[in-house]
Amino acid sequence: MKHESVETNAGLLIILTLAVISVGGLVEIVPLFYIDDTIEEVDGVRPYTPLEQRGRDIFVREGCYTCHSQMVRPFRDEMLRYGHYSLAAESQYDHPFQWGSKRTGPDLARVGGKYSNEWQVQHLIDPQSLVPESIMPGYPWLAETPLDYSDIDRRMVALKRVGVPYSLTEEEYEANVERFGEEHARMFDIRDAEDNLVRQAQAGNFDGNPGTVTEMDAMVAYLQVLGTMVDFSEYDDGHFAEFR
Repeated sequence: MKHESVETNAGLLIILTLAVISVGGLVEIVPLFYIDDTIEEVDGVRPYTPLEQRGRDIFVREGCYTCHSQMVRPFRDEMLRYGHYSLAAESQYDHPFQWGSKRTGPDLARVGGKYSNEWQVQHLIDPQSLVPESIMPGYPWLAETPLDYSDIDRRMVALKRVGVPYSLTEEEYEANVERFGEEHARMFDIRDAEDNLVRQAQAGNFDGNPGTVTEMDAMVAYLQVLGTMVDFSEYDDGHFAEFR
């Protein structure tokens, strides 16, 4: 069959197009019926604490995702620069997730613990003071704006409805103790969300100002947890390849 025949016959072109789309769809869909889960089996991944979640909300609000992806792709050059490639399991509690390929700035999937709290604060206030070639704008108001956490319990309830295992009952709390440990289970208890948020902010003193809980506290708390939940040294090389 000549290609010209396909291009000049609308009916034939539609039929062949539908056939190609159908085959492509089957290739993508059929394997899903033969696997138990699309999430890797990995220890350590947990929901965000109330403070970290508010930081993530601010990260999204300020549009940081438009310049920074959170997805290390499984290519040698990316893993040499950023670390182990991203796992689906690491984003299972993200709504919405921050994957993508737009990188005006570096990928942030594994930025947690790479720099000190002080570095993160200064970088957010005046990026060029630490990275002269950076084109990132400053966000000095984060250090001056008190964090609004009056609705943190409602935010957590909304996330719970889409599958994040925050607890509202004693039974759910005990399930989280067994799954994540008592320390984290306390942080995931919606009934004490505000107290837990303030407690973590004061203990971490992320913005260097222990007198108040600011948006900077939340933002830095979020950045410092990115990529830190999975200890990849516990897994053999190639362990996660079977899930790809």
